[in-house]
Amino acid sequence: MKRLRTERRISRCAQQLTQERGLDGFTMDELAERAEVSRRTLFNYFPSKNDAVLGPVPPLSEEACGVFVAGGPTGHLIDDLSALADEILDAHDVDREDVELAKRVIIGEPRLLPIAHERFETVLGQLTDLILEREGDRITPTEARLLIRLLVTIFECAMTQFVAGDDRPVDELFDENLRTARTLLA
Repeated sequence: MKRLRTERRISRCAQQLTQERGLDGFTMDELAERAEVSRRTLFNYFPSKNDAVLGPVPPLSEEACGVFVAGGPTGHLIDDLSALADEILDAHDVDREDVELAKRVIIGEPRLLPIAHERFETVLGQLTDLILEREGDRITPTEARLLIRLLVTIFECAMTQFVAGDDRPVDELFDENLRTARTLLA
């Protein structure tokens, strides 16, 4: 829990500095000072300024991946992907102001967009591999990627509601949007 709080503080400070001065307007030493960590600690968390600004890539536990690949926790692919998403959300305790700041910074610094996209593609590839390992030849790689992209769109809708002021937790908004999408696509 301490590690997550420190990651969030460093990333928030990096985003604040980027918004105030631009991506090239501060050094890693200034970031360490703002985040109240040593330079060494800063580099233990984030190898570069871009990584600090974008924040940590949400991890999936080996346990959750193992349960998913084994066909759990519910036995229904979409529900089980939703459970993986819930694990990521639970681990990050999403904060409205942090989401708004991150979005402004990424949009305001065009050099960050391809890096964020590359990170997304990496996570997309990892999730695709998990689906293919679980489902075997019942689903193609194209279908697996499409499914994940649909779920990402549902997640983006939930985040938009959250940032707009809906006080429900993001995982609840995600589940509601997933139910709506199922109805619409049925």
